[in-house]
Amino acid sequence: MCLWLSAAASNAAERDLAKAMTDHIQCHPVEMLSFEKQQPIIIKKSVCLAAIYQKSGAEPLWVSKEGPGERAEIILKYLEKAGKEGLNPADYQVKKIKEQWTDLSLTSLAELDTLLTYNMVKYIHDVSYGQIKPYMVNPELFAEAGERGFNPLKMLAAIQKMEDLEAFFQSLPPQHHQYQGLKKALVQYNGMTYNGQWRKIILKKSIRPGDEDERIIEIRKRIALLENAGVERLTTANRSLFDDNLTKKVIRFQLNHGLDPDGIIGRKTMRELNKSPQERLDQIKVNMARWRWHDHTLGDKYILVNIANYRLFTYEAGELKFSMPVIVGKRRHQTPVFSGKIKYLEFNPYWNVPPSIAKDEQLPKLRKNADYLVSKNIRLFSNWQEDSVEIDSTVIDWHAVTPSQMAGFKLRQDPGPDNELGRVKFVFPNQYAVYLHDTLSKKLFSRQTRPFSHGCIRVSEPAKLAAFLLNQKGNTWDRERVSHLINLGKRKVLQIRPTIPVHITYQTVWVDKDGQINFNADVYGRDETLYHALFMK
Repeated sequence: MCLWLSAAASNAAERDLAKAMTDHIQCHPVEMLSFEKQQPIIIKKSVCLAAIYQKSGAEPLWVSKEGPGERAEIILKYLEKAGKEGLNPADYQVKKIKEQWTDLSLTSLAELDTLLTYNMVKYIHDVSYGQIKPYMVNPELFAEAGERGFNPLKMLAAIQKMEDLEAFFQSLPPQHHQYQGLKKALVQYNGMTYNGQWRKIILKKSIRPGDEDERIIEIRKRIALLENAGVERLTTANRSLFDDNLTKKVIRFQLNHGLDPDGIIGRKTMRELNKSPQERLDQIKVNMARWRWHDHTLGDKYILVNIANYRLFTYEAGELKFSMPVIVGKRRHQTPVFSGKIKYLEFNPYWNVPPSIAKDEQLPKLRKNADYLVSKNIRLFSNWQEDSVEIDSTVIDWHAVTPSQMAGFKLRQDPGPDNELGRVKFVFPNQYAVYLHDTLSKKLFSRQTRPFSHGCIRVSEPAKLAAFLLNQKGNTWDRERVSHLINLGKRKVLQIRPTIPVHITYQTVWVDKDGQINFNADVYGRDETLYHALFMK
């Protein structure tokens, strides 16, 4: 693609630099991301950089014959600081840019300008929407990664009109409490110093409060380091004794790592103690990447569900109102990650049995007992259309019904004490047909880990959550008023106006309201897959 020299070039040096720009763009087309039919592809066309420079007549954007300008310095500063966002500065060619920074030859200046342009646009995309690499590795698992509609040409045009480039770069990452807390944790774990390799402490049997064990000495040092408290000074009297002070620290460690806080150093607790600062750094970076996929503005009033922590949090005006245990999808029925808006609540709801559950679970039960649906107050309809006909499920030979035929029937459980959705359903329309709802299985909330559903999220305190959502714009709701509505036993739908955001997240590292860093188990085994997608060549 041929670019003509700008007629506005005022002297020979400027003309020569513009000529160098033209030659460089022609000789060195740059890879950029594009999308066709919503699928990411790498394109290697001169139009990427050439189109950017075409409007300027091939004049440089960030350098002059005297060298890099003030805006170039701002761009380089943020590319160098990419590590503070959990990104890798090497992905933005920082080393190459710095090598050419003081070279005033026309060829070098031309290349420097294009390097700044390309890497700046790439950085803006990554820090704003998350790297696209995970989506390219697994579009289903990492569906939220990157931004399909990102247009580098429009972005650059907008930047050229900005007066305060510094403020623009500062505004790109998420500004909310969770992301900023992980940034601080990144600094904390980067600053941990320890001698030699991170030595694993071998545990053959559990160590309990009151025990004496030589490994206690190393465990004390390990906990002190992870608490950023330096090396604990030990006296002869307490060197290897599992005393009350250490018990408190172990319980705190367990609470901050998603473990049962029993104060006993068992297999699971030791596994977490043995994870090195580098492993934790990698985990923090992975979780920062996840936050960049989400809406950066979570809302004034919103719900946050952390799948990996089995917990729901409610926020209003930047304040945590309350949290509660939840049940999430099994590993083979994983709850998806996405954001939506709660539009209405359904009290004493119907349960329309998903076709997958009907054919995989209900059909085998019907083959054993033709009265199964009747016993569960589930009605059978000929299909999913509005004009479907109700059928007597007890007269069908279920052994003759195939799974595909079963999926074609509509099974609807009426409201009542046996309804699988319980008494309240929280609806935020989405492509996954996932929602929040009450449950009959209350005992499961006492479990430390709770992956038991088919993908929807079961809440432990539905009346409390309903009151939180309904209590807005002059409407006064409390748990008693909600409970009264539930106890009427009649199906009722209440709209939520304005709608309230709900963010379904997967965070194996998160920050509590006091800024304390917390880790929990990777229930779906996603961290390693995501880390390799982000950082491995």
